Amino acid sequence: MKDSLQRFLFDSAPARGAHVRLDDSWREILARHPYPAALRDRLGELAAAGMLLAANLKFDGQLILQVQGSGPVTLLVVEIDAANRTLRATARWQGDIPPEADLATLAGQGQCVLTLDPGNGQEPYQGIVGLEGGSVASLLTHYMQASVQLDTRLVLAAGADCAAGILIQRLPEGHGDEDGWPRVVQLTETLKAEELRQLAATDILHRLYHQEDVRVFEPEAVSFACSCSRERVGGMLKLLGREEVDSIITEQGSVEIACEFCRQSYVFDEEDAAGMFSEPAGEDDGQATRH
Repeated sequence: MKDSLQRFLFDSAPARGAHVRLDDSWREILARHPYPAALRDRLGELAAAGMLLAANLKFDGQLILQVQGSGPVTLLVVEIDAANRTLRATARWQGDIPPEADLATLAGQGQCVLTLDPGNGQEPYQGIVGLEGGSVASLLTHYMQASVQLDTRLVLAAGADCAAGILIQRLPEGHGDEDGWPRVVQLTETLKAEELRQLAATDILHRLYHQEDVRVFEPEAVSFACSCSRERVGGMLKLLGREEVDSIITEQGSVEIACEFCRQSYVFDEEDAAGMFSEPAGEDDGQATRH
């Protein structure tokens, strides 16, 4: 099954896991952005990882992964809607991107920020770690250990056709045989990137864990979706203030803003601005403050 998230649980080891494959959803993202190959692949790995990390969350809000760097790539962002299993992603870069560059080369010094936003006016949780390791997988393995003390392993792969990944996490004592965790880690780390991109979830789970007692749950469909809207962009403009917006309209005739994720363009003229500032302040898109 393409564009799917598959969760699984080991009965014989203290571990749970998830597999994700992004096909049409990943190509929807790439259709909007002509990323250099190395940046494309790292963003794809981050997108797959974001969906995997959201797989076991017990809330219906957003998971936002951001890598902020000082190298040629200054920002990677992946947003996951945990309730609807949708995602969107974008990146910013400058200059030339070396072919086959790893994350350390692309981002340089910086930080990884994971935000869990439950919505409904509740306070978001945010964890921040430095950029450790040369790959997306090693960075997030370090993040999970340093920030939430959860032993995690990831294998990720991405290209122009798809992005995919598998995650395993250690469960607390009392579930399965404690000796089973290192065995599951060893089996998982035999998985190759080309197998992730070419094989279905059922084939991968059988190839890796056919000697283990594994419960496999029903696959869940995942898809691309952008949460931008004219109302949200209008809310962002309100943060600029009436004077600033009027100044731009006087100079250019209108204000045009394109969503960084889906490239949808929103145009506001003098009449739009007058109506917008006569209304009570609404919710902004979140992009102005987060990104």
